[in-house]
Amino acid sequence: PLDNEEETAAAKCTQTCLGELLTVSDLECSLCIRMFFEPVTTPCGHTFCKECLERCLDHRPNCPLCKQSLREYLKAGSYSPTMLLQDIMLATFPAQVAERRQLHRAEMAELSNLTKNIPIFVCTMSFPGIACPLHVFEPRYRLMIRRCQETGTRRFGMCIYENGKSFADYGCMLEIRQIELLADGRSLVDTIGRRRFRVLRRGHRDGYNTADIEFLEDKKVAGEELQELQCLHESTYRLAQRFCEHGDLASRHILMQHGPLPEKEEDIQASADGPTWCWWLISILPLDPSYQLNLFSTTSLRARLTQLQRILAALLQQPP
Repeated sequence: PLDNEEETAAAKCTQTCLGELLTVSDLECSLCIRMFFEPVTTPCGHTFCKECLERCLDHRPNCPLCKQSLREYLKAGSYSPTMLLQDIMLATFPAQVAERRQLHRAEMAELSNLTKNIPIFVCTMSFPGIACPLHVFEPRYRLMIRRCQETGTRRFGMCIYENGKSFADYGCMLEIRQIELLADGRSLVDTIGRRRFRVLRRGHRDGYNTADIEFLEDKKVAGEELQELQCLHESTYRLAQRFCEHGDLASRHILMQHGPLPEKEEDIQASADGPTWCWWLISILPLDPSYQLNLFSTTSLRARLTQLQRILAALLQQPP
């Protein structure tokens, strides 16, 4: 067996020999023109950075170079790194590999920020504590969801489209609970609403919308005001129960889809977004999205409950 000195000498020799034969440009991805990062090789024999290949397959299931079909490769859904190439890169250009890794880390860190340039999915109204199932098929959103997974945040913003703007001024942060990848690269994403936010600035990244945001918080009340709020909360919850029990056929159909009215919370001011049952109700009631958005953006629980009481009273007075 070689002793340590001989081993070091052998490694130096390999580096020198390979270094004379190769240049950094020989180890560049033809898609991003940077040194390979997590190189993967397709069945047709072409090598790309894993991320670069994934982004190409978001658009069409063919090799970016020879156009051979990669449908089966895409269906397998896992891309194993080309170990030999990784070893050669490490042995020949260790400093450049470290630099490339550092660059990737910096990009990931930038994508992990949850108030600056957060990714925005422009689609539907979503609410705190309420499930929001999504079918993701557009290339830009496939990339966005993958990034949320890779950074580990598993979060992105959801806003509805608003006339004259790319999306509304208010939205809900969604957290990915589970992803079911389909054979053609589409996915079924199970998410749940977390916190409400206000959009401060709009932007773009790689085809999808982004925003700088600030989180919303309901105004806290105390003393007599809190007692009044608790009475209002009780009476509105009772109305909601009546609506769920005696609503028309359409309402009962909604209940079958969305499950039962959530339990009342003990402390109505515990969450920055107020009681979850209110959001559940707002999500199932036959309301116009612009009206839902109005209720969504208010930071007064009293105002939200008062509106809900009015809507429920009107719906319960309608003849069945």
